[in-house]
Amino acid sequence: MKFHSILLKIACSFAVLGAATLAAAQDGYPNKPIKIIVPWSPGGGGDSVVRIIMDKLGERLGQPVILENRPGASGYIGAQAVARAAPDGYTIVMGFDGSIVVAPNLIKAPFDTVADFAPITKLNDATLVLAVHASVPAKSLKELVEYSKTKQGGLSFGSSGAATTTHLAGELLAQRSGMNLTHVPYKGGGQAVIDVVGGQIPLIVTVIPTISAFLKDGRLRAIAVFSLKRSNALPEVPTMIESGLSDFEVSSWYGLLAPAKTPKPIIERLQREVAAVLVMPEIRARYLQGGFEPVGNKPEEFDQQIKSDLARWGKVVKDANLKVD
Repeated sequence: MKFHSILLKIACSFAVLGAATLAAAQDGYPNKPIKIIVPWSPGGGGDSVVRIIMDKLGERLGQPVILENRPGASGYIGAQAVARAAPDGYTIVMGFDGSIVVAPNLIKAPFDTVADFAPITKLNDATLVLAVHASVPAKSLKELVEYSKTKQGGLSFGSSGAATTTHLAGELLAQRSGMNLTHVPYKGGGQAVIDVVGGQIPLIVTVIPTISAFLKDGRLRAIAVFSLKRSNALPEVPTMIESGLSDFEVSSWYGLLAPAKTPKPIIERLQREVAAVLVMPEIRARYLQGGFEPVGNKPEEFDQQIKSDLARWGKVVKDANLKVD
């Protein structure tokens, strides 16, 4: 009995020590740089939404915020790295709905979206746009549909990866409009835009910031946006609904997630600081200019949307019988 009593005291001592150590770590958080993994190549929308806020976020946290691009496998490589990282708040992921809630319904993921991540906050809602190379003669969606039917094999469109939101948006567009389209996946929107600007592929479905510079210089032309209303960033570009597709809307989002079991005080601190950065006038203006609507919601709200979107995209995939080759 005495021996068991000693063991119990030792176990309790370790538990108290562990709790004290964890509390001390939380109280001193952060005391070293924070790394945000972007699971896409540089130049895409996910890359830009982090770069816009990282300096101001670092100032508020008192530690540098470092961006690391880790592209591949429709965003799975970067997301998996964070799912397996220590839950201490120093490694987080820029989650794109395409890799977090869409792709898992089509491609087996090396992580469990709900069980392996702790949502921090949704950064923004993003507007998707369909754009074409300047050599494509079509100026409207109707003209583009007709033009696609004159090309043997149809038209190729690039996206940020197989089973992403941009991929499914293009597939659903083909189904609803009758356009003859063939999907070409990339390791991020930045790589896809390089090929469409270079003329290797004629079309791209992406977020506005990825192509805004090329729209301005005339190398690309926007055909329509996938949102319910026109984007402030491209007010002259019609919606898909205005272009003749009734009740057609596909939205997208970016957000920050930490490994599961990250202490709640750390999650809450990160959310508060990110939300504070997103309401800064200069940050908000840059987001809106790029077609991003700033959000900064609570972890519980973001968590609920993730679960809801997983179910919603699962139904879309099933109803449309979508598959990834």
